[in-house]
Amino acid sequence: MELRFSGKQDVYLEIAEKYKEYIKLGIIKKGEKLPSVRTAAGELGVNPNTVAKAYAVLEEQGYICSLPKKGAFVTYGNIEKVKQDERKKLVYTLRDAGVDRATLEEWIKEIYGND
Repeated sequence: MELRFSGKQDVYLEIAEKYKEYIKLGIIKKGEKLPSVRTAAGELGVNPNTVAKAYAVLEEQGYICSLPKKGAFVTYGNIEKVKQDERKKLVYTLRDAGVDRATLEEWIKEIYGND
């Protein structure tokens, strides 16, 4: 995997984001084993602790599952958490774009009705 670091966020977060992108696009498929922490660190030119932190983020977010002495594998066992995180990200994006709560609630009522 080739990765150019932007420097806009911590390196481990950039690594995690790139893996998430590859998983979502199907480049890395469900059940596929990720490179070991040491192998990935060598390929990326970073400290193994940086990759370990990235893998921990991915595991926490439900993208991968780490098995002791076996490695890290892509999993969709917690796909609902992934979907929920994506929905929350959308709401944060709207908020950051200046959409206030009242406007958002109004849009929701328009779309879902006034139930």
